[in-house]
Amino acid sequence: MTDLWQNLKTAADNGRPILLYGMGNGADKILTVCESYGIPVADFFASDGFVRGHSFHGKVVLSFSQACEKYGAENMVVLLSFASSRPEVLETISRVASVCEMYIPDVPVCGTDLFNAEFYEAHLDEITAARALFADEESQRVYDGILAYKLTGRMDILRATESSPSDAYRSILRAERFQITADLGAYNGDSIRSLQDYAPDLRAVVALEPDKRNFRKLTEYANSLVDTNAPCRVYPVQAGAWSHTATLTFHGSGNRNAGLTDPLTEASGHILPSTADNPYFGKTAEVSVIDLDSVLTATVGGDARLDYVKYDVEGAEAEALLGSREIIRRDAPALLVSAYHRSADLFSLPLLVHELNPSYKLYLRRMAGVPAWDINLYAVV
Repeated sequence: MTDLWQNLKTAADNGRPILLYGMGNGADKILTVCESYGIPVADFFASDGFVRGHSFHGKVVLSFSQACEKYGAENMVVLLSFASSRPEVLETISRVASVCEMYIPDVPVCGTDLFNAEFYEAHLDEITAARALFADEESQRVYDGILAYKLTGRMDILRATESSPSDAYRSILRAERFQITADLGAYNGDSIRSLQDYAPDLRAVVALEPDKRNFRKLTEYANSLVDTNAPCRVYPVQAGAWSHTATLTFHGSGNRNAGLTDPLTEASGHILPSTADNPYFGKTAEVSVIDLDSVLTATVGGDARLDYVKYDVEGAEAEALLGSREIIRRDAPALLVSAYHRSADLFSLPLLVHELNPSYKLYLRRMAGVPAWDINLYAVV
């Protein structure tokens, strides 16, 4: 079995220039993988109209037109290195892909395990076991498509796995029955607002958010519900979701990707030096983490029965699930678990949920966008 990285190495060895479309953290990760495979990156470019004399890794960033003129659209191989779900951006990406050979490499949001051919073969038994747990053919189709995309980087395969949020909220989760829920990784309350569109009887949400800026916005939203006498109450908790109560290191970016730093957690045992060489230097802080089993008692009461839990905790989903083990066993609430932050999440999280409560039926859907983010595992009884 070959994968994208092996094919890129062959293309580069045959003299084809490899170019990165975009800059930033995604490009840095792709560059690191390319270097490990001995794949030279010839240049960087951005969409026409977005170049303002930028430089990246010592190279002047080209416009797409300049890149085509310099290398020839038919000759260069393009690697998309940024993420987007905006329709107008996806349309621009499609136009680039229509005139040159383009791939969307899959690099993990968290951790260092790369989903390449070696990783796939090493975890084939778990991948197969997880697939067998899905309750419908559509979940298996999405699962197979995401696996194929991760190995090939092909945009057409990735885009074919998309579905709409309304399908999941209505057909799988049956959100109209939700009254008491928990949002782990609540950001500024945006996912609670979305849930209310599908759950008209929603009356209480326990909302965990460790980032101080996000938490401030979340608290303002919770207070606004009280001020307007809205039927729903949000109980903000400034803490990360984990398997137990502890203090860990947190990367506070102030956006929806803020999360427990990786590998800067106590669990990893690997602490980077506090210097400018550390990519998290000046951006980290110690934060409290707590298990949902404990926090539920301290907010809406220990006898409250949860109808639904959302887990979007930037790579800590497995730990957060373990911190909900008693609730999952007792209440079997509907679950939405983000399954894309770590390379193993696609198969390890379904296996973990099944282990915690075998009565769950499992489903898999992916929302629109590139790369393979917003992959949601759903569990219902």
